[in-house]
Amino acid sequence: MSREYETVIGLEVHVELATKTKIFCGCSTQFGGAPNTHTCPVCTGMPGSLPVLNKQVVEYAVAVGLATNCTINQHCKFDRKNYFYPDNPQNYQISQLYQPICVNGGIEIETERGKKIVGIHEIHMEEDAGKLVHDEWEDCSLVDFNRSGVPLIEIVSEPDMRSAEEVIAYLEKLRLIIQYLGASDCKLQEGSMRADVNLSVREAGTEAFGTRTEMKNLNSFKAIARAIEGEKRRQIELLEEGKTVIQETRRWDDNKEHSYAMRSKEDAKDYRYFPEPDLPPIHISDEWLMEIKARQPELRTEKLARYKEEYDIPEYDAKIITESKKMADIFEAATAICHKPKKVSNWLMVETMRLLKEQEMEAQDISFSPENLAKLIDLIDAGTINGTVGKEVFEAIFREDVDPVRYVEEKGLAAVNDEGALRAAVEKVVQENPQSVEDFHNGKKKAIGFLVGQTMKAMGGKANPQMVNQLLNEILSR
Repeated sequence: MSREYETVIGLEVHVELATKTKIFCGCSTQFGGAPNTHTCPVCTGMPGSLPVLNKQVVEYAVAVGLATNCTINQHCKFDRKNYFYPDNPQNYQISQLYQPICVNGGIEIETERGKKIVGIHEIHMEEDAGKLVHDEWEDCSLVDFNRSGVPLIEIVSEPDMRSAEEVIAYLEKLRLIIQYLGASDCKLQEGSMRADVNLSVREAGTEAFGTRTEMKNLNSFKAIARAIEGEKRRQIELLEEGKTVIQETRRWDDNKEHSYAMRSKEDAKDYRYFPEPDLPPIHISDEWLMEIKARQPELRTEKLARYKEEYDIPEYDAKIITESKKMADIFEAATAICHKPKKVSNWLMVETMRLLKEQEMEAQDISFSPENLAKLIDLIDAGTINGTVGKEVFEAIFREDVDPVRYVEEKGLAAVNDEGALRAAVEKVVQENPQSVEDFHNGKKKAIGFLVGQTMKAMGGKANPQMVNQLLNEILSR
């Protein structure tokens, strides 16, 4: 009889914080600079250089801790984690082992199997290492220290997740919270959010944990889901063959859908942690903590409840819009200007989502202003332009954030509301399409749609469709 297995998963999520400068020096944290240009003696580990803590890092860490229901350690400190690796310039990393800044939190996730709390063991602050670039042509590795000293928080979950579905739900919730706080853009493809997966399997119904492995090199939710399935399968096969799982760090290759052993898994003792001598302990006063609490923004859960009450838009719309803080901000600002929440929601849900997909963009990359979206909605409502022209104008707003009033004027896109001109066009279309007129009189009401289309075509798409309909009905019923 085949045995049933249960997967046990915990995550270590590294998030690059959205500070302008690094954690212990004044170098830029901007992504994508030429190699080794965002560096100084501190972040390249030169002897005699001293770190100075960036206050904003502490504030972001506390904000994330509060939003994930953690206890904030008002007295915490930094430790040295010693390891020797080419991209680690000091041969140690400044991190927090003994007194991390946030502990004992948790967030609620929702999957098809219902709601569940995933515990957060701790959140600690640390500095990032540099980056090794492997040059296969020259058969050598080069080091870029631009990323060295970029501030990170590491969010360590409890081993509470049991499937890839739960892991993705947890990561999506975490990403949304952090983006709403403005603490990071959480772009997995740029490495500003990275997840290491600790996974073990055990026979269903047993209490003891199996031997875990840690998987690195995961830069998309799809890769994480595939890696979990692949590693679960590998461990179960080993146990079924009577072999043992080795505690080790593995590298996931998403192209080959296979993981490879990198090194045996280290424990804290292997890093010879000791208190960081160059940095004083951090004291977060009650006043400072209250200040950070007062600045906490409205998070998605609260927004959803408020949207239902304040804007009376469908729950589906509200869920899609609040999936991105950028989208939610545009929705609220545009609605405040034109006072038409459902129409704002429709433009975001349909045309904005279509163009984002076409351009392969994320919602946070939207560059158009809520003012111009509100103006467009008002232009259509006033009959200045029709819906078809509205879509054309919106594409220009989406691409270049043009002022729709000026754009309509310059391109001559205003709807033709001149009854005389429209009547003449309708009369001509009716004369040229006797078959459709006969169909209409024989009870085929759809024929009027064809005649409206022909009139719109004759007017270069700029006729007022309501007036065209009205005039057609009047002329045809003579």
